[in-house]
Amino acid sequence: MSETPVTDVASSSPQPGGPPSRARRAAIWLRSTHPVMLTALAFVASIVVGGILIVITDTPTRKAARYFFSAPGDTFSKAWHAVSQAYVTLFEGAIFDPHTAFKGTFWQALNPLSETLLNATPLILGGLAVGLAFRAGLFNIGAQGQLIFGAIFAGYVGFAWHLPVVVHVIVALIAGVVGGGLWGGLSGWLKARTGAHEVITTIMLNYVAVYLLGYLLTENGFKRSGSNQAISRIVDSNARLPKLFPEPLRVHTGLIIALLAAAGVAWLLNRSKLGFQLRAVGANQFAARTAGMDVGRNYVVSMVLSGALAGLAGCSQILGTNTAITQDIDAGIGFTAITVALLGRAQPWPTVLAGILYGAFQAGGVTMQSRTGTPIDLVNVLQSIIVLFIAAPALVGAIFRLRGTASTSGQQLAKGWNG
Repeated sequence: MSETPVTDVASSSPQPGGPPSRARRAAIWLRSTHPVMLTALAFVASIVVGGILIVITDTPTRKAARYFFSAPGDTFSKAWHAVSQAYVTLFEGAIFDPHTAFKGTFWQALNPLSETLLNATPLILGGLAVGLAFRAGLFNIGAQGQLIFGAIFAGYVGFAWHLPVVVHVIVALIAGVVGGGLWGGLSGWLKARTGAHEVITTIMLNYVAVYLLGYLLTENGFKRSGSNQAISRIVDSNARLPKLFPEPLRVHTGLIIALLAAAGVAWLLNRSKLGFQLRAVGANQFAARTAGMDVGRNYVVSMVLSGALAGLAGCSQILGTNTAITQDIDAGIGFTAITVALLGRAQPWPTVLAGILYGAFQAGGVTMQSRTGTPIDLVNVLQSIIVLFIAAPALVGAIFRLRGTASTSGQQLAKGWNG
């Protein structure tokens, strides 16, 4: 008697004339949507790993673990208390704080969300900058320097020029875009003309921008007069980005600019001839050159646009969040933007969501540390772990037993960059 071969339920064909089985429908859903689902599961996995780290670093839990075998309930109770309190305060500091909501005004209750969006604004712009270069096949590691140049240009126009209301802020924004675009375009020009690798040139130009800023903060006309600290003059009120809501909320119209920039990048990549060329060069520069495209020109254009977006992030910093330029005006945004772009898979709107997520981490991390004593460095660990899982989707598929997805996740991830 012949035996019927055993096949995977998820891959078996439905019965003729009948609807697909529940397992079959689940497998189809997993295969069609798993890039998004893998991102969500990477977040869940990072939360679990973060909880383990909280337990390890929590002093009461470690003390209870010394007598674990005599009273195991104490260890589990204290571990749960440490983890739950840390994540609850992280949420309260990033989204909604009931302690403030029931004691203060309506606007005070929205302050955590406002801080999240405030932190997210430059991250979105920086992530778009890095992601746009990724789509053109370039690794723009110089968002830090481009952001600094954007802040220098916009800040100088903001405090040295005296223009009417509305005109002043528009001119300052244009100056920031020009500054970032020039600094990014320099790397693109070096790539196109000399073949210099953009990773090397952008990293080196980061150092140039940092030390140039340090020099400017010691020079008269740029440095604030009468101050012993390295700080620039104060930006005029006419050049400030307007606030979206009344005090004490600090979120400003830079958020609107970031969303408009995301819409512009989405249109550029998906609807324009230039965007098609950038994606073609990013997918295969040799095929693009054979098709008659000017690869060098596209490298320069992509880096100019990428630098301009990073320059807008610098404008957000100096014209919106801060009132003067300091040595740490970039606030680590240039390098965090790389992880935001990776989490957003170099796609405009997912990058916006990734920027908001990282903004929530930054806003909530301060509250988490002040109320529970949990080190704010844990937030950086969570961010890194998320990117680690995103970079290894097969690992996430194996952890959550997503049959049929782990083997093809790398191919679908690659499609996400230039699809």
